[in-house]
Amino acid sequence: MEHILDVYQRPYNAKEPVVCFDETSKQLIAETRTPLPMQPGEPQRYDTEYERRGTANLFLYFEPLGNWRHVSVTERRTKVDFAHCMKDLVDKYYPEADLIHVVLDNLNTHKLASLYETFPAPEAHRIAQRLRFHYTPKHGSWLNMAEIELSVLSRQALAERMDNQDALIQAVQTWEEARNAAHATVDWQFTTQDARIKLKRLYPSFDD
Repeated sequence: MEHILDVYQRPYNAKEPVVCFDETSKQLIAETRTPLPMQPGEPQRYDTEYERRGTANLFLYFEPLGNWRHVSVTERRTKVDFAHCMKDLVDKYYPEADLIHVVLDNLNTHKLASLYETFPAPEAHRIAQRLRFHYTPKHGSWLNMAEIELSVLSRQALAERMDNQDALIQAVQTWEEARNAAHATVDWQFTTQDARIKLKRLYPSFDD
C-alpha cells in the first residue's frame, strides 16, 4: 500500500508519467418498447423489459497529474487486449516518455507476460522496457485512482441504455473530450501518514 502512495507523491515528470489503468464492462441493451419522453417534473421512463445485446469492455487510462484520460472500448478483456493497450500507451499516448509508471490491480491479464504472448519477443521486450507496473495490494484496488475515474464515467456517461458498441464509443468519447477539456482530475489526499493512522490494523504488530 505504501508503495502505491509513494508513487502518487512523485512530482510531475513528462518523461516518467504516472498512469492509472483499470477496466469495467457495460451491458448493451436494446429497448423492446419506445421509452416515454421526458416531461416537466418527470424523467424519461423506460419499460422494464429489454433485449440483451451482449457486453462491451472499457479500458481506462488516467494520468492524474496530466489531467488526461482515455477510454478504449473493446469486445473482450483478454491478455491480447491488455497487451495492445500497453503498446498504445507506449507508442501512441506517451511516445516521448522514457518510462511509464502504470498503477493497476493484480489481474492475471495484467502481466508483462501478456506482451510476450501477443507480440514477437523483440517487440514485447521493446514495449516492456518502457513500462514499470505498480500493483495495488490484495483488497486494495480502491488505491487505484482509475477506479474513481471509472465511477465518474459510469455516473455521467453510462447510465442510459445503449444497444450497440458504436453508441457506447460515442458516449465515452464525448465524456472523455469534455473532461479532458475541463482539465478535470482527482484530488488525492490520502497519504502514507494517513494510512499508518487510519489503517493501523493492517500493519504487522511488533508487541511482545
